[in-house]
Amino acid sequence: MLRNDEFLYQLRNANPIDTVMGSYVSLVRRGRNYVCSCPFHSEKTPSCTIFTDTQSFYCFGCGAGGDVITFIMKIENLSFSESVKLLAQRSGIEVPEYNQKDTKYAERKTRIYEMNRLAANYFYLNLINGKDKSGLKYFSERKLTPATIKKYGLGYASDSWDELCIYLKSKGYSEDEITDAWLAGRSQKSGRIFDMFRKRVMFPIVDLRGNIIGFGGRVLDSSQPKYLNTAKTPVFDKGNNLFSMNFAKNAGTKRIILCEGYMDVIAVNQAGFDNVVATLGTAITPEQARLISHYADEVIIAYDSDNAGQNATRKAINHFSEVGLKTRIIRMEGAKDPDEYIKKFGAIRFRMLLDGSSDANDFMLDKCENGLDLSTEAGRVELLKRTSSVLAGIESPLEREVYISRTASKCDIPVQVLKTHIDSILKKNKQFEKKQEWRNIKAAATYIRDGVNPEGAKLRRESKAEENIICYLMRNTEDYSEIENKAPPDIFVTAFNKKVYSALLDKMKNCEKFTISLLADEFSAEEMGKIIGITANNKDFDINPEVFSDCVNVLKSYKPKSDGENEISNDELLDLFRSKGKK
Repeated sequence: MLRNDEFLYQLRNANPIDTVMGSYVSLVRRGRNYVCSCPFHSEKTPSCTIFTDTQSFYCFGCGAGGDVITFIMKIENLSFSESVKLLAQRSGIEVPEYNQKDTKYAERKTRIYEMNRLAANYFYLNLINGKDKSGLKYFSERKLTPATIKKYGLGYASDSWDELCIYLKSKGYSEDEITDAWLAGRSQKSGRIFDMFRKRVMFPIVDLRGNIIGFGGRVLDSSQPKYLNTAKTPVFDKGNNLFSMNFAKNAGTKRIILCEGYMDVIAVNQAGFDNVVATLGTAITPEQARLISHYADEVIIAYDSDNAGQNATRKAINHFSEVGLKTRIIRMEGAKDPDEYIKKFGAIRFRMLLDGSSDANDFMLDKCENGLDLSTEAGRVELLKRTSSVLAGIESPLEREVYISRTASKCDIPVQVLKTHIDSILKKNKQFEKKQEWRNIKAAATYIRDGVNPEGAKLRRESKAEENIICYLMRNTEDYSEIENKAPPDIFVTAFNKKVYSALLDKMKNCEKFTISLLADEFSAEEMGKIIGITANNKDFDINPEVFSDCVNVLKSYKPKSDGENEISNDELLDLFRSKGKK
């Protein structure tokens, strides 16, 4: 049987990080490395680098980083063992049996997946064969076919307090496990558990790997809440998932249709459009926008035509713009939502509606005219005020020129006057962005926001010395014994750096094939990002034996001081360790 180090070494070689990350984001080669827009925060300029020599990635914008296992943990929201299994399946490698710290958590998630699958099947059979036919009647009135009902695994929860609880307990699940999956609640008075979903049509929510992670339930009368969604569980977070994304990702198109509700999605899908998704009872989140950007270049927003739908459209446009997605908006006339539109006019007309959808800039600029009388001078001045921020937010200079000309014509002013005004706004925005970027750089340089190694804020000199020693060890792994002899872990001052250094030495001593992946089971994804950041931020800094020796002396000479005594300026900090190193 393979040892842990041999297996992880083999797993990493079988899953090159650029290949794996390239299946989620668009990579651009830059020398030996690759760059991309970070999939973990919204940005317009790529700040994430994939280092092919170390098989690691690091985002210089948000600090996310790690190896291929860490990437899968973050992008798929998986535990260490689940990520290992996914990569092993991807490359056809058998996973050996070995101890892992998060085994219990992984088992907990597995049990919830199993309960959700049983519950979904229970709801489906109850819909098809149950005595209460109100759920089946509802779907029939909404013109859903048996094939669609089966495709989405739709179901019905009876008007019972504990039918599902009794069923799941008969399958060997405890009351605590059932409540952990949010399939049941517990009464504060009696302590008894009860079914969370009652007298509702049920919509299973499926993740990208085909696991049922939660449910949405809709009432059939006027009771509230109209929709009830699974709350946050170990396998489900409604802000990070999208309904029907498991179908949309395989639709074979770079266009995603975004609807408001489950029934809209199902109606559009039944009409022949697999590339349709919906949020889970909330407005679109930045995380959902980034998820869509992994599979599409363009989003068509098909929200309801009422005021709430139009307000939600404006918010969605901003999130999609931040992740670089082109956004279009359909204008439905004669119907309030896609479901009603398809029923009245058919799938062909709906496709024509999609193809003729408006650009997001048109939508935003048209909304600026609401309530204004453009025949008056006051109305035109107000329009200029409203449209200025929209025009300044258009990325493409060519597109911006076109919209400036259109707006100038409506307001009856010279194009050059409006262009000069927009250019001044762009200049101010650029200056603000530069100032903000510099603030972020200074904050990162002084460890102000370092939640992983908080001691580094007060002990900047010592922390920097520790990081240089860690880098020196990573670059000279074969000399780990000599390095440890000269710099034993006991001289480290900050707890996190000491833990990293000790773990590295331990892996190098006890593993024949050292890789950074060996740390992924011991450190969180955020901590792995910090570790990779230590090496990434010092990649061009020559840490030679003399610099290493100086760093050791800094730590050995350290004596605890009162607050403020350890302060050192940024310039002094940089000069201290670069004086004997080569950039």
